[in-house]
Amino acid sequence: MFSRKLIQLSTRTSVAPSRLVRGGHGAPQFNEPGGYLFGRKPGEKYEREGWEVIWIGGFTIAFGLIAAGAIYKPDTRIRTWARQEAEKQMREEGDILEYKNTAYKA
Repeated sequence: MFSRKLIQLSTRTSVAPSRLVRGGHGAPQFNEPGGYLFGRKPGEKYEREGWEVIWIGGFTIAFGLIAAGAIYKPDTRIRTWARQEAEKQMREEGDILEYKNTAYKA
C-alpha cells in the first residue's frame, strides 16, 4: 500500500486543477476601530524610552551635516569649468571680458 502511494506521488507531474489554491482567503474581514491612537488613552503622559533621545539626536546631527555638505560643496559642473577656461584664454589673448549693459527692447 505504502509503495503504491509512493510510486503515485513520484510519477505525478502536475496538480489537478481542482486542487489548485487560487489565493482566496474567504470573505474580507474588517476590524471595527475601537482602540486608542498609538495605544495611549487620552490624557495619559508619554514616557520616552532610552533609545529615542539618541535616535532623534543622531538624525538631527546627520541632517545638519548633510545640509551643510550640500550647501558648501564645490561647484564641479562642466559648464563652470568651461567658462573659467574660456575666460582664462580670453585674458591671455587680451580680449575684453566685461561688457556694458545694453538696453535692448524687442
